[in-house]
Amino acid sequence: MRVIIRYFFRTLRLVLTPFMLLSEKLSTPESVTRSAEEQARADEASKDLALYQFKACPFCIKVRKEIARLGLNIETRDAQHDPEHRAALEAGGGQIKVPCLKIHQEDGSERWLYESDEIKAWLQERFEPA
Repeated sequence: MRVIIRYFFRTLRLVLTPFMLLSEKLSTPESVTRSAEEQARADEASKDLALYQFKACPFCIKVRKEIARLGLNIETRDAQHDPEHRAALEAGGGQIKVPCLKIHQEDGSERWLYESDEIKAWLQERFEPA
């Protein structure tokens, strides 16, 4: 019975993934407008960020849409298909759970944010134009 359930959900995931990705493309908002100077500052501040994610995870899609809305250039790392990124996520953050935002802080330490709502709130607090 477990095998049947496992294959059912794998098949469901395979069927729904293209629709989720298409939905993301169609519903991603336009990015905020900033002056070239402000955008350069945002790019500089976001260079120390990395988003560990799965491509079709709905919570990851939510965070990627917020990143697009804010016009940020944050590196995305596929923790589902890339063993190096998966291992780094587990070693640094302590668990394999996505989305996870890795933040290199100015003092050299790292901070790992795991919840999509917390990640969105942190990004808005830091990068939302006045």
